[in-house]
Amino acid sequence: MSEFIIYHNPRCSKSRQALEILRAHGIQPRIVEYLKHPLDVAGLNALRKKLGLAARDILRENEAEYRQLHLDASAKTDADRLAAIAQHPILLQRPIIVRGDRAVIGRPPERVKELI
Repeated sequence: MSEFIIYHNPRCSKSRQALEILRAHGIQPRIVEYLKHPLDVAGLNALRKKLGLAARDILRENEAEYRQLHLDASAKTDADRLAAIAQHPILLQRPIIVRGDRAVIGRPPERVKELI
């Protein structure tokens, strides 16, 4: 069985709910508090590929940094957006749950069941 990893923010209710769903299924994931241990651009790109999403789709658009960095501009590339997330990890959608070569954004938290 592949290891489960959760990119977790303990202050986020959706992240806590996704973690609880995993534990209720007897799964003890490796917990990465990404605000304390941010991913670099290569790690973010690998995560994005597992999700099957563009960098734009893993951004939290409601964060002040999103607006300040003009990350909605059409001229911004995936590389620009991933660099912004690496510098400002608060911009990363949460929670993200990984199992092997697949991943889901846990919004709603029940999406984690797609990996179980």
